[in-house]
Amino acid sequence: MNIKCITLHIISMPLKKPFVTHLQTVKEREGMIVEVQDTNGLKGLGEGVAFSTPWYTEETVKTSFHMLKDVLIPLLYSKPFNHPEEIGKRFEVVRGNSMAKASLEMALWDLYAKQESIPLWKVIGGTRKEILAGAVVGANSVNEMIHQASELVQDGYQRIKLKISPGADVEIVRELREHFPSLSLLADANSAYTLEDKTHLQALDKYSLEMIEQPLGVNDLVEHSLLQKELTTPVCLDESIVTPHDMKSAIYLHSCGVVNMKLGRVGGYTSALEIYRLCQENDIRVWCGGMIEFGISRAHNLTLATLEGFSIPGDIASSSTYWEEDIISSPIMVNNGVVERLAGPGIGVELNSKRLREVTGYEESFKA
Repeated sequence: MNIKCITLHIISMPLKKPFVTHLQTVKEREGMIVEVQDTNGLKGLGEGVAFSTPWYTEETVKTSFHMLKDVLIPLLYSKPFNHPEEIGKRFEVVRGNSMAKASLEMALWDLYAKQESIPLWKVIGGTRKEILAGAVVGANSVNEMIHQASELVQDGYQRIKLKISPGADVEIVRELREHFPSLSLLADANSAYTLEDKTHLQALDKYSLEMIEQPLGVNDLVEHSLLQKELTTPVCLDESIVTPHDMKSAIYLHSCGVVNMKLGRVGGYTSALEIYRLCQENDIRVWCGGMIEFGISRAHNLTLATLEGFSIPGDIASSSTYWEEDIISSPIMVNNGVVERLAGPGIGVELNSKRLREVTGYEESFKA
């Protein structure tokens, strides 16, 4: 692919509203933008979605930067390659660090599609012209959640995800269901419960939730299997699915009925496409999750969600939901609950260079 240079930008922007979970309240979003330039001047774009602290996974912005600078970029430069899938496989010799891997691999897929002068969704086999959009509600009170949800419904979102935890769950779900009797609702627990909470979680069954996302431990497929047998609501796995092997294990154990796919969590497109194939072959529903991303990752999410199996609205909110001004030249827009797939080459967006400079705290380039 004739790579000339790779540039890493560490950026930070305040959210328009704090994002609240039982694990963390995010007011300022730090992240990393990856630019991969070839010898003809074309640039592929990726985004590192790790947070500043290791509350979602063990990775952080700093550890991702270290892994890219000291391990992954040298590994990429170690020998020639023709397709980004080769790099996805090459990175398998490095344990973990899926978000660091994904940020660089995503940029390579974008560059590859631009070199071929076609949209990336076409490269991966996407067919959907419209991507169904959902959004996440996180707040400190039920009233604030209802207010946020009302605004999102007015904007046309077809599915709302609620953040729940012990002591802040059944009441929230009941109130939201009363206010929105026909809206698709799902509850995201971020591993807040244990198997001892089974009876409590069963109380949520009567509210017709689309799913309960990641109720139990991050690494525990066995207990999720036991819990799923006791619930009528489908269990959705998020943090538990990092590799295709994790997916195979979850299928074997019947640990879930749904998977939340995040490119950053699973290490990029090479791994994501394999997990997607396994889900399709085993009748497990998939949807595209979000990480309070900037526009580059949001555009990659749109690309992934053009695959036919992504029939559940994903966490693909408008750029304006989180940012006063995004870092891409054409912000992502949700209209009446859908986003049109992007038509340009690659992921279909470019950086707003002026905005990127304004929010960049540090950058470093690495020549081939």
